[in-house]
Amino acid sequence: MPLIFVRVRDNRRVTLKIRIAEGAAPYEQVRAQISEQARSGALPVGYKLPTVRGLAESLGLAANTVAKAYRALESDGVIETRGRNGTFVAAAGDAASREAASAAQAYAERARRLGLTEDAALDAVRDALRAAFEDAS
Repeated sequence: MPLIFVRVRDNRRVTLKIRIAEGAAPYEQVRAQISEQARSGALPVGYKLPTVRGLAESLGLAANTVAKAYRALESDGVIETRGRNGTFVAAAGDAASREAASAAQAYAERARRLGLTEDAALDAVRDALRAAFEDAS
């Protein structure tokens, strides 16, 4: 299991741990693990990620595999590329919160147009969340 150490601004050492196992595509494993570590705070906002080539070499993967994972993470708002300065963990929680609030607003407007009561709309949301989080387990 490769471990990559990079210093963060406050001189703390943060370890990026990527484990490539059989099952999901390697780029998806890299994407999912970096995303989870960023959302959990294990990779703090502002953490400088390894270069595409550097991470690919450490993991024994093709550079295009890591580049695909980085593109997906950037699209999801988890990381941001700052040109030649590198790739950093973005304030993903803020982006995720904004997107969730937007989706909630759209749902609330749709539920009202459908004539649902507030309790019925909340029940539908609870059922959907329960199903989504059970599927993720």
